[in-house]
Parts: sequence; structure tokens; C-alpha cells
Amino acid sequence: MSKIKIFSLGGLNENGKNLYVVNVDEDIFVFDAGLKYGINNTLGVDYIIPNIDYLVQNKEKIKGIFLTHGHEGNMGAIADIVKLLPNVNVYATKFTMEIVKSELDEQFKNSSILKEIRPHSKITFGKNSIFPISVTHSIPDAVCYVLYTENGAIVYTGDFVFDSTMQGNYKTDIGKLAYVGKQGVLCLLAESLYAEKEGHTSPNNRVKPFIREVLENNDDRIIATILPAHIYRVQEIFDEVMRTHRKIVIMSKSLQDIINKSIEMGYLTINKDRIGNLTHLNEKGVVVLISDEKEKPFANLERIIKGHDKYVKLTEKDTVFITEPSYDGIEKRLAMVMDDIARCGANAISLSSKKHLLHHASREDLMLMINMMNPKYYFPVKGEYRHQYKNAEIAEEIGIPRENILLKQNGDVITFVDGNLTNDIEHIEVDDVLIDGNFDGDVGELVLKDREMLAENGIVIISCTLNKMNKEIIAGPEILTKGFIFVKDNLDIIEESKRISLEIITNNISLDNRRVDYTKIKNEVREQLGKYLYKQTECRPMIITVVQEV
Repeated sequence: MSKIKIFSLGGLNENGKNLYVVNVDEDIFVFDAGLKYGINNTLGVDYIIPNIDYLVQNKEKIKGIFLTHGHEGNMGAIADIVKLLPNVNVYATKFTMEIVKSELDEQFKNSSILKEIRPHSKITFGKNSIFPISVTHSIPDAVCYVLYTENGAIVYTGDFVFDSTMQGNYKTDIGKLAYVGKQGVLCLLAESLYAEKEGHTSPNNRVKPFIREVLENNDDRIIATILPAHIYRVQEIFDEVMRTHRKIVIMSKSLQDIINKSIEMGYLTINKDRIGNLTHLNEKGVVVLISDEKEKPFANLERIIKGHDKYVKLTEKDTVFITEPSYDGIEKRLAMVMDDIARCGANAISLSSKKHLLHHASREDLMLMINMMNPKYYFPVKGEYRHQYKNAEIAEEIGIPRENILLKQNGDVITFVDGNLTNDIEHIEVDDVLIDGNFDGDVGELVLKDREMLAENGIVIISCTLNKMNKEIIAGPEILTKGFIFVKDNLDIIEESKRISLEIITNNISLDNRRVDYTKIKNEVREQLGKYLYKQTECRPMIITVVQEV
């Protein structure tokens, strides 16, 4: 009896952090390993990845991690995951693998676990096999994966559009997709991000005419932002710049590296003579290309706007060009950035999210994919729940029975026995792992709670110095506040805080046996002073008591 389980550790009811698990009897196949950025109120967290405790506990069963393409939402967590699963093979196409290597630490870059694959070349794992098929996305060598099992194929589309103008390393192999559909698909996992959008995504994913218009109408310096690894957009920008006499200066080391690598590998067709350096940065008409690394969207642009960038200083003659349409979660941030640019006196131009789209499947694209695959069961993945719901409606509209459409949340397990859906209710524990800087591991809820308290209420530090020999107070207690109250206007609160602290410290010093109960002092100061400060200010600052001996 064959048993298949499908679930997500990330990617459902959210944008990014995609990680989907297919368990075929005793074999585990992992598709994508993405991150998502902490856009709002994440208190210093750089990015978020899925908790992979389930994979760590079952690492001996994992046949591999299969990456669809080189965008952070689909492979950005791979460096963190490889540290926890150092012996699990990672499969990716040529260009995706180059990006993976750039993300990994030195000891993993040339590791034998990195397996470069080619589209349309089958990889066999006993009675099961993986077959990658080329699909069209904004980055070359994107693939969808077909997992062949005894009960039919499991197909994970990754990100895709149908656009006949995108050829070469961007071309969708429609023939292979249709062939898989004729063989029999048990379950199709298809992205949902643009399920609400009518029609095909193409041609709204192509913006050359708009870029040309921006170049023609703005003679001075243009600072253009681009999402990381959107190589097709980079090509569009270069193609239009080549029609002019402008030079391009590429800022950000990661962006320079990926563009240079793309040129070397033949994924970008660019006249390298038109790429300038820092000496061209302030020339009239130069195009400055900036991007973000593992940071919040527009982080590098915001540094420029605030005057903190070492090389680029925004002037009133500049035009800032946002070359990618906004997506869910960053609209407010984009509006604030555009407003800040206007305050600087510079010109700001952005793509309309209604007229211009990213390279994701809209309603008609999804219909075409479903019709070609003709799956028995349909599992909408990737996107907010409303996107998944719209994706489900599309499937039902073109003939998939409602009971065969699987709307799930992260951790919900779908179980098939001998090719039929069961009523088993199983849930895998899922969670977010918060990554801050170069720190390995989860920042944790307690750290975030402390950061939230500091951000909202500030900190109060009580310091006191005792004589080491007789335990008498020789200095303090002194009160230091940060982010709480303006001391000069609240001297009465400060003096009363000193009095409360002094009383507590004195009561917990035994001069007879020269002992001090430091723990009790800290607890009582936190409790009693906390009550007093809340009564006076209705704020709950973090209170830290430091008692030292000299």
C-alpha cells in the first residue's frame, strides 16, 4: 500500500518562505527553501525562514532539496538550512546553483551535496523519480518539478508565466508539460500570487517601452532600483540604455557579482564597455543601478535618501526610478519612500502595480496550466490565503471537483493512500525562525519581546556602588533613562525613583553579617519602581538594576 503525504513548512498564507514537503512512503522530497523579509514591526529582524525541526528529525529519509529558481523567496534560506542538514543533497539548475554557491559559507561552496541538474533530465530515486521542466520566470533556468510515483505524478510549478516572447533560458517547454498531463497527475501544486488578476500576465510583465520613456524624458542622472536577481529586468534596462549614450554604474557588491556572473555564463547580453565605475557616478545622464541584499525592501535606497550612503548623494536633478511594481506587503513602504524622495526635491517614478506585473501566473495562466496537467487533486500554494482561495475558485470553474481542491495552512498534512485522498487529520508543528545579522539560529520571542518593550517604553537603569568590606553605600543610587522620559522636565520622578531604590537596597543589606541579597534587590526594584513609574507615566520601561562593589 503506497502512502503519500504533502504539506508545507512555509509559503501558505504568506509571501515568501516557500518550503514544501512530499513524503512518499519512506522517501522525503523537499521543494524550495525560501525566506521572507520582516517588512513591518519586526524589531531588527533581517529575514525569516521556516522552522525545519521536522526535516532535522527525519534527515535520513530526505532524498534532496529541489530548488525551482534563484529568488530569495524560494532559495534564500538554503544557507541556514544546509548548516542544519549538512549531508542532504541540494539540486538546482546551473544559474540557480551559482546563486546558491554565492549564499553559502566557504566550506559548502564546493561541497559534494550541491548537485547541478539540467531541465528535462530525469533523476531516479528507487521507485520514484524527479523530472525538472523549464518554465518562464524573471530569472533564467527556472524549472517546475514533476515527482513521479507509483500512484501518479506530483507536480510543483514554482513561479511561472506563459510568455512566448521569452526564449532561450527563459522558455517554457509546453510540450513537456502537456506530456506530463497525459501521463496522469495525482496532485498539482500551483502558485497563487496573481490568482486575483484577470487575463494573462503577459505582456504586462514586459516594460521596455516604459523604461525607454523614462530614459527619453529624463536627461540627468537616473537612480534605478531593482529586486535582487531579476535578471530579465536587468536585461531590459541594459537593452534600452544601449540605445542611448548613457553609462550604467552598478552599486551593491551582490548585484555586481550576479550581473558579472550572468555575463560570463551567457545569461545576459551586455556591452561591458557601457558599464561604468565610481568615477562616472556623478556624470550627467548616468544610470545608477541599486539593489538590496538580505534587508528590508528599499533599504539601500533609503540610505541614499537620508544621506547616509558613502558614494551616492541625492540631488534635485536626480530621477529615482523604481523598476519593479509593488507587491503585497510593501505598498505602504513604497509610498513612504516616494514621499521622502519628493521631500528631497528629486523626481520619483514607479511602475503601476495595475498596469505592470511581476512574472507570476495570472488567472488565464493558471487555467492553462491546470488544463495541461489535468490533475486529480489541486493544491493552491504560495500567497496569502485570499490568493489561494481565488486559485481554488479558478480550478473549480474549469472542472476540478470542489472536494478535490485542497486549501490548507502551513503544517496541515494532505494524505493519499493508493492514489486516493484520506480523511486523516494530521498537523506538523510549524514556526518562524527569526534571523538577525550574522547570528546563527532563531532570535526568539523573548528577545523580540524585550526589543518591543525597549521600542515602546524605553529603559531605566539604576546603579549603586557598595563598599566591598562593610557593604555600605558609597555612591548612588543613580538613575539613567533612555527612550523613557525627558529628565530635565521630570526631576521629581527621578528623585522619587532614587528614594524608592535607596530604600529597597538599604533594606536588603545586612550590615551585621555583611551580606547583600542582590537577587531580591533586583526583583523588588523592578516590581515597586515599575508600579510607581506606571502610575506616573502609564509606561512600562525595562528596569535594570546594577549593584557593584569596590
